[in-house]
Amino acid sequence: MCPETEGAGFLEGQGRGRLTREGIRIHEAADFAGMHRAGRLAAEILDEVAPLIVPGATTADIDQAITDHIDRSEGVSATIGYKGYQHASCISVNHVVCHGIPGPKVLKDGDILNIDVTVIVDGWFGDTSRMYVAGKLPRKAERLIQVTHDSLMKGIEAVRPGATFGDIGHAIQSFVESHRMSVVRDFCGHGLGRVFHAPPNVLHYGRPGSGPVLEEGMFFTIEPMVNLGRPETKILPDDWTAVTRDRSLSAQFEHSIGVTADGCEIFTLSPAGRFHTSAG
Repeated sequence: MCPETEGAGFLEGQGRGRLTREGIRIHEAADFAGMHRAGRLAAEILDEVAPLIVPGATTADIDQAITDHIDRSEGVSATIGYKGYQHASCISVNHVVCHGIPGPKVLKDGDILNIDVTVIVDGWFGDTSRMYVAGKLPRKAERLIQVTHDSLMKGIEAVRPGATFGDIGHAIQSFVESHRMSVVRDFCGHGLGRVFHAPPNVLHYGRPGSGPVLEEGMFFTIEPMVNLGRPETKILPDDWTAVTRDRSLSAQFEHSIGVTADGCEIFTLSPAGRFHTSAG
C-alpha cells in the first residue's frame, strides 16, 4: 500500500540501528532475515491467488482467499484496521491506480488488475504488489504492464550505496517516458521495516543526484504506477480509491528491498517465479 506523496508520515515503532538526518532508519545486518520472512509470505500469497484471476470472479472472492491464506500463516494482515481499512488487500482494476477496495465487482475478459498485499511476520512488514489479467490480455495492456514491470527493475538497478533516491526516480521516469507513457506523481514508495510507512518518500520521478543518499541497511519499497495516458489522478468519494483522471489504463508493480554493500536484496521475490503476468 502506497502513501500519498504529501504528508506520508513516519509511524513510530521499535527498531534497531540509527537514523539519518532525514529520519531514515539504517537497519542492522540481522534485520534482513526478518524482512525476507515477511516478504516471502506476501509474495507466496500473490502466487497462490494467481489461478483465481479469471472472468466471473469478484474482487471480494480474491480478497477472501488472501485473508484465508494469512489466517493459515505465521503472519497477520497489516491493512485490516489500518486507518479504518477493512480488507487484506487492495485490488485495483483497469483505470484504478491504487487502493481499490475489494467488493462485488465481477472481472470481465481482458480486465487487468493490481493486487497489493502487506503482511506482518514477527514484527516485520512485507509489502508487494503485481499485475494480473482476467482472460485474454489486450495488446495495449500487455505493453503497459511490460513497461511498468521493466521500470520497477530499472529503479532497482539504480540502488546502491552512494546513489541517491533521485537516481531511482530518474531511472524509472526516463524509461517510462521513452515509451510515451506517464508516471503517477501523487503516490510514492516508502520506508518500512518494523513500521508500515516511514521515511523516505520514494518518488518514481526525479533528477539524478537529488534527494537523500542511499546507505547500506535502508529498507524501502519501490512501486511505480504508470498510466497509458496522463499522470493525473483523483480520489473517489470512498476516500481510498485513486483513479486516472482521463480514465486511461494504469499498472503498478512493487517490491520491498534492502540496500546492501554493493547493491540491494529484494525481499518480495515470487517463490514460484510468477511476479510477471507472462510467467505461468
